[in-house]
Order: sequence, then structure tokens, then C-alpha cells
Amino acid sequence: MTGTEHSPAPDPAPRRPLVAILSGAGISTDSGIPDYRGPNGLWRRNPEAEKLVTYDTYMADPEIRRRSWRMRLESPAFRARPNAAHEAVARLERSGTPVRVITQNVDGLHQLAGMPARKVLELHGTVRAVTCTRCHARSAMEEALERVVAGEPDPACLVCGGILKSATVMFGERLDPQVLGTALGVAKAAEVFLAVGTTLQVQPAASLAGVAADHSARLIIVNAEPTPYDDRADQVIREPIGSALPRLLDDLAGSSSAT
Repeated sequence: MTGTEHSPAPDPAPRRPLVAILSGAGISTDSGIPDYRGPNGLWRRNPEAEKLVTYDTYMADPEIRRRSWRMRLESPAFRARPNAAHEAVARLERSGTPVRVITQNVDGLHQLAGMPARKVLELHGTVRAVTCTRCHARSAMEEALERVVAGEPDPACLVCGGILKSATVMFGERLDPQVLGTALGVAKAAEVFLAVGTTLQVQPAASLAGVAADHSARLIIVNAEPTPYDDRADQVIREPIGSALPRLLDDLAGSSSAT
């Protein structure tokens, strides 16, 4: 070899497909958090509970707010731990596969399982923070609940005295347009789109499955009950999420690394 000759450049690393995961309440039931709209969901068992998370009612009625704070004290979300499905999603991300989670859940379990927060889009906000409805100051839910336990049944904002609420999207509130816009972009770019534990009935989140399919993504639905998008899916899985999703995602990680 002469001094002017060069070894051939190594082949570039193969590009891995973007995997988007839309998760609903069904992914968290194994963690002890009941779903809302299933056959045994909260709204069916206790229709009155819906008032506690309806914005106009919450703002107008101090008794509703006091009941809401008591409900938050008893929420299983704060005792829940990630289950095998959440851990499988985080494991897929650690494998080097590009993963984005779009979640309808407010429990924060994807992040607790190890998903980087910047890769999780929380369409309906989070129960782990509170926000002031007047000045929009944000603080930890844990601090607000400590005040409730200490004797404040309806704690006010410490900055301006306004009404506090959980940093979730209540009935009657709009989704954050920036979060929704980012989720729409992920759905369009995904090459694999999984809808897991969601009935795909709540809009606009449900429409993301259709957007992904319209942009040629491989659509996989993992849910116990039929959904309006089953006929558009490349694969529909009715097995328990806690066992089906880890198997599916481990296979995806293996096939992705082999390409």
C-alpha cells in the first residue's frame, strides 16, 4: 500500500426504525391502578367520581375540591411501581432502538421504569405535580398532600392564593397543544406504532393510531377489548399485556439490532 492509499471506510451503522408506543390505562393495571373505561373501570363503577376531575365543577364547588384532595390522598398511583410492561419499554429504549412513548396515563410509571422523561409525552399531564389555576406556579404533589394531611382540606397556591389542581388535564380542559403537536409528529415519523392498553376511543389521542397507519407505520394493537382501529392494524394481540408486551418488544429489539 502506498502512502496515498486509504483503507475503505467502514460501513455506517444501520439505521434503526423509530418505535412509538401509545400507552393507556391497561398498561398500568398490573401495577394496581384501575382503568377508567373498561368493563370494571372507575367511571362505570362510580360515575360520581367523574365530577371530581371535571374542571368547571372543580373550580366552582369547594366541596368537590375537598373530595378531590381526599381522593388524591388515597390514589394508588403514589404506591404503584412499574410492572413488566413498563420495564420492557424502558429496556427497548436502552437497547439503542429509537423509542418515543405517548401516554394517556398520568401515573409517571414509564419514567420510574427508566424511560428518559424527554422521550415520554404525557398527553393528559401528570398526577405527580400540582399547578395553580391563577398564576400557573407548579410544585410537587407530595408537598400539597402533606398540607392536606396537616389539616388544609383545600390547599391554596402559596404564591398567589389561587386554586390548586393536579397537573393533569381534567374533563373540560384542552390538551397542551405543544405536547399534542409533538405526539402527532412522532406518529407520522414512526415505522412501528404500538397502541397498548388503550380502547382507542378517547380523541384526539386515539386518532394517532390512524395517523401512524396513514403514514405507513406497522400498527400493532395490544388490548384486551376490541378497538375501532383493529381493522387497520397489522397485528392485534389480546393476550395479557404484562406477558405479551415484553415478548413483543424483546423481539423488536432483537430484529432491530440485526438489521
